[in-house]
Amino acid sequence: MSNIGVLTNPLLNKGTGFKQDERDALGLNGLIPPVVQTIDEQERQVYSQYQKKETRLEQRIFLMDIYKTNRTLFYYTMEKHLVEFMPVVYDPVVAEAIEEYSDRFVSPDAVYLSIHDQDNINAALESFADGRDIRLIVVTDSEGILGMGDCGINGVEIATGKLAVYTAAAGINPNQVLPVVLDVGTNNKELLDNPHYLGNKHERVRGEAYDQFIDKFVKEVTNSFPKALLHWEDFGRANAAKILETYQSSICTINDDIQGTGIVILAALLGSMKVSNIPLNKQKVLIFGAGTAGVGIANQILEEMLRTEDITVDEAKKRFYLVDKQGLLTDDMPDLTNGQQKFARPHAEMDGKQYKDLQDIIAFVKPTVLVGTSTTPGAFTEDAIKEMAKHVERPAIFPISNPTKLIEAQAADVIKWTDGKALVCTGIPSDDVEYNGVTYQIGQGNNALMYPGLGLGIIAAEAKIVTQNMLSAAARAVGDLVNPQVEGAAILPPVAEMRKVSKIVAEAVVKQAIKDGVNQNEIASIEEAVSRLIWEPRY
Repeated sequence: MSNIGVLTNPLLNKGTGFKQDERDALGLNGLIPPVVQTIDEQERQVYSQYQKKETRLEQRIFLMDIYKTNRTLFYYTMEKHLVEFMPVVYDPVVAEAIEEYSDRFVSPDAVYLSIHDQDNINAALESFADGRDIRLIVVTDSEGILGMGDCGINGVEIATGKLAVYTAAAGINPNQVLPVVLDVGTNNKELLDNPHYLGNKHERVRGEAYDQFIDKFVKEVTNSFPKALLHWEDFGRANAAKILETYQSSICTINDDIQGTGIVILAALLGSMKVSNIPLNKQKVLIFGAGTAGVGIANQILEEMLRTEDITVDEAKKRFYLVDKQGLLTDDMPDLTNGQQKFARPHAEMDGKQYKDLQDIIAFVKPTVLVGTSTTPGAFTEDAIKEMAKHVERPAIFPISNPTKLIEAQAADVIKWTDGKALVCTGIPSDDVEYNGVTYQIGQGNNALMYPGLGLGIIAAEAKIVTQNMLSAAARAVGDLVNPQVEGAAILPPVAEMRKVSKIVAEAVVKQAIKDGVNQNEIASIEEAVSRLIWEPRY
């Protein structure tokens, strides 16, 4: 590679961090300032500039400029300021970056695959990889971005942001990852009317043509990168589960919206059970928002019940109640998705009523667990939460919609309305809550507690497929970290401990992969297999 090539490759570039002998060997003298800086000096300079940015979007744009220039420095800086940078690099600030992606576009940073150019899928993947040993691919078609909906090609920021979290939280080598956006059009009229929009300017292609495009992509990507984990992100309600179900038994793949959200909320529930002492098969689970995430959560908890409790499928399904725009879902409702149909209640149970108001639904169901995935701000009202607290001593209440403006209830309100009895996790970072002399720490139902470690474990095991047992092992590893002896303790570990949590999750996943017989490599020491994969951002 040429000297200029080294400086323009973010995986190789060190900027002023190149030592003099490296500058001599690579022919860099005169191409960068003469002062040699340590990575600590560079980090202080980056952070100082970051602090001068007036908005969080400007901070993100600045950080991603470092990402595109010097990947090691970016992750070294993020490691130093992980809690502060997480919401800037990914959720919720990534939403603003998505909205303005086409308008602000300067340089490509992913693989852009159009449904109209399928003959070049392989060439594009191979060119972007450039001979690298790709082990992790995040792909989106950007139809179902939480709180935003259809974002077309602008959703590529989801793929790059997700991979940044994988590396920051679990140490997955950035030299081994690949972001992809699938462009099948968009139904977002604002984007279609925007002269700067960079994607295909037509409505989304659906049906057989869409399915064939997905299949072509899967075949090309698995042929080119046979050891890679394929991670699906933010696909629409009509496609997400269908794609996962089609390929999960034959290739190494996960869908974070379905499985990642499901297992992090399962982990929160398992953590809450250490305090409430309500066994899993006695829980009544009310999911408010029966989209991809809500159904995914229901499925994960159901699978855990079937795996660990003496209960039949029919008995387990009776423990679930799903609510969507129609109200409490019943089996006589038209146009339910396959996932919703699975959990729809018999109409005969309703005594001729149709339950739509959340407080009325809670009074009817008497749930022990309430999960919010509706993106309906303020949906968990004081009356509804107080109704729930009438029927269970320690209610588990998880308003996990994000960003902040879409959350169903604030943690402080839920604690107050239940007189400190609620076991709460939220989908956004929440401050500690002081109530009646107790400090309540609020766990964040953030998938970043789960998918980075899950991915690291899958890669370490070189798993042929991802089994349900491996997902359960990840959830239990996180749920086991809760200390029920501490009053007010969070039911999920803090984001600040993501690196430690990811390693624990990864080791649990590898152990289960070996038990399930899906690992493709010999593993003498699980801890060593995981540790040697963890990349450190150092020169």
